[in-house]
Formats: sequence, C-alpha cells, structure tokens
Amino acid sequence: MYDLLVIGGGPAGYTAALSGARAGLRVALIEQLSPGGQMTETQQIDNYPGFDEGVDGFTLGFKMQAGAERFGAETVAAQVLSVDFTASPKRVVTDSGALFARAVVVATGATHRHLGLAEEAALLGKGVGYCAACDGMLFRGKTVAVVGGGNSAAADALLLSKLCKEVYLIHRRDTLRAEKVYHTPLAQAENIHFKWNATVKALLHGDKLTGVLLENKDGTEETLALDGLFISIGRTPVTSLFRGILDLDEEGYIIAGEDTKTNIPGVFAAGDVRKKPFRQIVTAAADGAVAAYFAEAYLAEQGEA
Repeated sequence: MYDLLVIGGGPAGYTAALSGARAGLRVALIEQLSPGGQMTETQQIDNYPGFDEGVDGFTLGFKMQAGAERFGAETVAAQVLSVDFTASPKRVVTDSGALFARAVVVATGATHRHLGLAEEAALLGKGVGYCAACDGMLFRGKTVAVVGGGNSAAADALLLSKLCKEVYLIHRRDTLRAEKVYHTPLAQAENIHFKWNATVKALLHGDKLTGVLLENKDGTEETLALDGLFISIGRTPVTSLFRGILDLDEEGYIIAGEDTKTNIPGVFAAGDVRKKPFRQIVTAAADGAVAAYFAEAYLAEQGEA
C-alpha cells in the first residue's frame, strides 16, 4: 500500500516522486524501461537549468531517479497491464503483480512518431533528432531539414532558421497543415526552403548523417545534402490503458488543467501525456511538482496524509 503511485519514469514522473517523498508520502514509481522517458532520445540537453555545459538524456534521467530515491521513493521495474482508479484504494496491475495506492500520478508521456526508415534509430544523436529546441544548437551555422507540415514542424523550422545556415522543410503535400500564423514568417525567412510533395525515402550516412534521398510525388528522386534532420511528424500520447477511464481529447492526450487534476478524484496527469500547449523537460518537471502538491492536498482532505 502506497500513499502515491506514479506511472512513468520521465521528468514529470520522477519530479512527482521526489516531491511526494519529500512531503513524507510513501511513494512508488513504475517504469518499464530506463529512467528518463523521451530524454533518452536526446544526446545533448542544453535547455534544462543547472547544467552549464549541457547533459545527455540518460545521465539526467538517472540523476532524477537518484534524487527521488534519496528521499525514499521506490522504483518498480514493471509494465502496467491495467488500472482501476475507481477502487479504494486505487489498483494498478503490472506484469510483476498488483500495487495499491490512495492517489496516482499518470506520467506516461508521449512518443515521437518515426519515419520507419532503416537505421533511423542508429542515427539518433548522429544527425537525426526529434527535438529542435533540444538539439538545434548543435547545428549552428549548418544545413538541416525538418520533416513535417504541422505546427510543430513549422515552429521547429522557424527556430532552426535563427541558428542554421539553411533549413529545408520537407512535406508530403503541397500546403502546410500548420496554422496560418506560421505561414508568413516561414515565407519571409530567407534561409527556409520548401520541398513540397516529397517524402524521405532513405537516410544517407557514414558514421553520421550526410543527407537524405527524397522521392517526389511524380516519382523522381533527388539527394539532399544535410548535416541534420529533425523529424517532426507528431507525437502519440501513451494513454491506451486509460481510454474509457480518464477523459482524453481527440488526439488521445489526458484532459487535465494546470492543477493536473483529471476527471477522477485522486488521479493526476503530469508531463507530455497531459493536454497542454508547450512540452519541454522543464515544463514536465513543473507538472510533476504540481501533481505531487495536489495529490498531497487530496490525501489530506481524505484524512490520509
């Protein structure tokens, strides 16, 4: 029996675990892989406070885990199979058995959508990335491309245009899906070039990415020399376990306000899994602290903390 159970070991999850444990709650965190979540896909993180020379995602994830465990939070290495949030206490079934808690923080995050190309994973951190805000500085003065046509891709291209020599925006259609607010600044950026009706057919590389092979709508192919490629074709929230249980938006994100409260009392959503306008490591960590605060308040109201 725990006071607080956290599902997910990214920055939101481990911050919630840290904050809850420091408040004197008995806390367990369930993570099926390694700590860090999406951070592990980032070789160099330069936008998280306290690391003046940056830090890699694995290191930051393990530091977050160690910080939470220092105050007594437990890490449970397991996969969550099902949940019952209406039970009292709340029940979470894993492949290692059932866990019970009076309050739960869901911090399962969201996964980047991949192109599904051969060696895409192997080139991660070697020219291929999914977070321009995280890794863009590594390509200052260089030539990069962004794949996608939505708001995220447009925002990434604009950000990179301020850092990089040339930016190509590769989109499989002839118009962007991004909101109109992005169209004028994209058109006015002299170093942003559009590759319409094109898809990335292959990644070209030696030890690192050297370019991409594009396939155009008319069947022709062309090679584009690049130093970096940012894949920005959306994210998928990890919420399949919670469908029919927690309120989700049309994209599958958990509907929860800045207080992180979901539609079920005692259940909170923190980090990238929550419907929110801006997703960064620091905002995920902030969510975790907020969720722990309101979880503690919830338990106090129940006379259990």
